Amino acid sequence: MSGLVDIMMKLISCEICGKELDLSHENLDEEELERLFRLSKKQDVAHIVSDGLVKFGLINDNSALKAAFQKESMLALYRYQKLSYDLKKISDTLEKNAIPHMPLKGSVLRASYPKPWMRTNCDIDVLVKEEDLERAKEALCGELGYKAGNKNSHDLPFETSSGMHLELHYNLIESSINEMAEGVLSEVWDKAVLCEGSEYRYSMPSELFYFYHIAHMAKHFVNGGCGVRSLLDLWIMEHKWTFSEEEKNNLLQRGGLSEFTKEAVKLSECWFSFAPLEPTQEKMQEYIINGGIYGNMENRITVQQTKRGGKLKYAMSRIFLPCDILKYKYPVLNKHRWLLPFMQVRRWFSLVFCGRLKSSVRELKINGSVSADDAKNTAELLNKLGLK
Repeated sequence: MSGLVDIMMKLISCEICGKELDLSHENLDEEELERLFRLSKKQDVAHIVSDGLVKFGLINDNSALKAAFQKESMLALYRYQKLSYDLKKISDTLEKNAIPHMPLKGSVLRASYPKPWMRTNCDIDVLVKEEDLERAKEALCGELGYKAGNKNSHDLPFETSSGMHLELHYNLIESSINEMAEGVLSEVWDKAVLCEGSEYRYSMPSELFYFYHIAHMAKHFVNGGCGVRSLLDLWIMEHKWTFSEEEKNNLLQRGGLSEFTKEAVKLSECWFSFAPLEPTQEKMQEYIINGGIYGNMENRITVQQTKRGGKLKYAMSRIFLPCDILKYKYPVLNKHRWLLPFMQVRRWFSLVFCGRLKSSVRELKINGSVSADDAKNTAELLNKLGLK
């Protein structure tokens, strides 16, 4: 697998990072190309790899895999067009209703890619102030026909009229995930910059956006993996954006993310600037590649065992959810915390009768099967990254 990872990173580097390499000498048989397709699709970079394979003549014109790769490119372009169209409608609607808002994540980063469609997104992320959340919901549902879901710990999900997914954030990260990072990100509206030509659309200063990206990466890392794409975003910001290094480092220090940032930047340089892999980066690479773009359950459980203090404590934390998490599923707990035991039981019944029992049983089985060596290695990695 390591050889395919190396080829995948070189192809991405040529397409996105402007590296001049000649990969035409690489010989990939049909089985290796199929594995490369699965690997790159799992990381949502198959559309980037596709262009490189064609450019260097590494894939047969009549191959079914060439069609599969090129389909990923067409899907990426199609998704970009739909997301861009919906984001404009969302922003225009919020603007019309005098609601301050701020596009997040890929909608900002894609401007720094060679072509904007190369930076894919599965959903649209927009930040509003918590006090404006209901007004925003009324505007999006009433004027655009969007369907709202249930409020979560930091966002309100919607399905757009075109079938895309919107996450309307009212804070950038939950304090339960990282209290120090949440403290830094709670200042977002104090530091927001009004976009040119708009009265209510804002952006973050580059230093704060960088910090937000790192905090989001760290959140996903401890939940099973942060994906190759987030490291590519990091490389692009490091090489193409300008910062006050003093301000950037101050934010990272305040948020407790300096060590994680240092090691993540090293890994991005290994992947896209071909620096040699150091031991910590080798461990991070294995963890991220195995986890896919959003992480996997095996990684997440191993990490959470380490953070919770063992298999039993992790299992108990999943069986008995804390009130601060359960209240988003059962809002009645906001006013009546004494109902917590009853809501726990209600949740257990919903797991049994709403089709989630198999997933819960699988989670507990994985929890029991984590080896002592895996737990130890993960604990050492988290400690090295400052995430324990």
